[in-house]
Amino acid sequence: MELNINGSRQEIRADPAMPLLWVLRDLLNLTGTKFGCGVAACGACTVRVDGQAVRSCVVAVGSVAGKKIQTIEGLAPAGKAHPLQAAWIAEQVPQCGYCQSGMLMAAAALLEKKPKPTDADIDDAITNICRCGTYQRVRAAIKRAAGVKA
Repeated sequence: MELNINGSRQEIRADPAMPLLWVLRDLLNLTGTKFGCGVAACGACTVRVDGQAVRSCVVAVGSVAGKKIQTIEGLAPAGKAHPLQAAWIAEQVPQCGYCQSGMLMAAAALLEKKPKPTDADIDDAITNICRCGTYQRVRAAIKRAAGVKA
């Protein structure tokens, strides 16, 4: 089947029921997307499909054929940091870093939908789990990237 990942067409041979996460990591070597819980609870595996944040550990690859898939590797394809990545660094969000790619992809989906999010918008959209507890920094970074005063 053919996938559109980060703007490139990729031909893969996989069972259509295989989770998208494993296609990305094991077949395409896009290891920025992380495995966390395997049941769509933590969000470490979040990618965007047609602009929407999805938990790739529970999305069958056959259901996303023909759709635009964006991983953390595609967030800043030219090698220049995406505004969210720059804000993440400025606000010193990453601690252990494991959940960050999923957080960034969820935040990118939020800002595309709501360019000037409120605290409530952020809390509703970013349901990812960070074991380091950087939620206040995540909120500040999203607001910084959006140009909203924190």
